[in-house]
Amino acid sequence: MSYAIFVNGQIHHVEDDGQTPLLWVLRDTLKLTGTKYGCGVAQCGACTVHVDGQPMRSCTLPLEIAASSQITTIEAVEGAEADAVRAAWLARDVPQCGFCQSGQIMSAVALLRAVGSPTDGDIDTAMSGNICRCATYNRIRAAIHDAAGTLRRQAT
Repeated sequence: MSYAIFVNGQIHHVEDDGQTPLLWVLRDTLKLTGTKYGCGVAQCGACTVHVDGQPMRSCTLPLEIAASSQITTIEAVEGAEADAVRAAWLARDVPQCGFCQSGQIMSAVALLRAVGSPTDGDIDTAMSGNICRCATYNRIRAAIHDAAGTLRRQAT
């Protein structure tokens, strides 16, 4: 079946089964490989994208449902929050293997858009569905605090 899907600000027409997970449409059909496959059951967070501005796991989201939404992947996430998160990630040397990082960044950006000054609890809750095989959780939390501080300074 044919679907019109709005990804990264552009409409794409794809011929896929409606039950195909969005992850595979992004990676195989649209060649947007920044979103990673990790577990296939929405437990690790590597496949996190923004769907209508909310972080969602693309590995279990069917194309037929995603087609009615605005989807943003790591390739196109932008704005002050995304810039602050990327800068903090680099400053804190967060990535090691890097496999989970697109999902981690997408979740962190969504958190900072929702909560300007997140507590450790806010961060733990927002990031709890993102697994890091290298266990850089302390650096991830510190980087999110740093990014929030950058955004607060920019607002004044």
